[in-house]
Amino acid sequence: MSRNLLAINVGNTRTQVGAFVDGRLTEQRRCANLDPQEIGQAIAELHDSIRGPDSAIYLASVNEEAAERAVGLVGQRLGVAVVRIERDVPAPIGRQLDPEAIVGDDRLLNAAAAFDRLKQACVVVDTGTAVTVDFVDGSGTFHGGAILPGIRMQAAALHERTAQLPLIEFQRPQEPIGHSTVEAIRAGLFHGVRGAVRELVERYAEAYGAYPRVIATGGDAEILFQGYDLIDAIVPELTLEGMAVAYRHAQEIEE
Repeated sequence: MSRNLLAINVGNTRTQVGAFVDGRLTEQRRCANLDPQEIGQAIAELHDSIRGPDSAIYLASVNEEAAERAVGLVGQRLGVAVVRIERDVPAPIGRQLDPEAIVGDDRLLNAAAAFDRLKQACVVVDTGTAVTVDFVDGSGTFHGGAILPGIRMQAAALHERTAQLPLIEFQRPQEPIGHSTVEAIRAGLFHGVRGAVRELVERYAEAYGAYPRVIATGGDAEILFQGYDLIDAIVPELTLEGMAVAYRHAQEIEE
């Protein structure tokens, strides 16, 4: 059974491409969605490293327009089929959601990867364009969670909806109390997101009756959560890992 996989994760602003050889992530690239040449080059180069008769290409997306471009790039560069998460194969995670709920591929795959790692109740915090805080119970069932604006979305809203607040480049604040407008915004964004995540995790723990493990992922996870006592692990490649779990499950079903 081959476990070689090219995983393409299309986000709102960036595309992540990862190569798995024998089930292990060996290389990954992050490309801006607006740079198809860079994405196409990453796809071609990483596909070379997993090439084989039984290798596969999986794609997950929360941005359909960018996903269609990525599928087109695979066709142009490689001439092979793409397996779409939730269209062709399911994200391997149980679900307890409202019947009309539509959940992004990334949230389901993060949940699948986190439970595959921990085998116990957990919370997944994904910090990208939006911040999602999702709960998975001890049986491996995804319950949904909370969504709030990401750091850069919040910063842009402060600038666009006020007369005097500048558009800042987000960095970890130097101290809790901001002694300038820029530092005050950074402190508000940084501690606001961390505080919201802690509050949500505590509410989930109360509802569940036990304290879950917490895994963080996403582009801002390191800057927000490095050294934070709430977070058990920061795993930047968690969505890609979820795609590898989906691939493994699909192969097991076929056997």
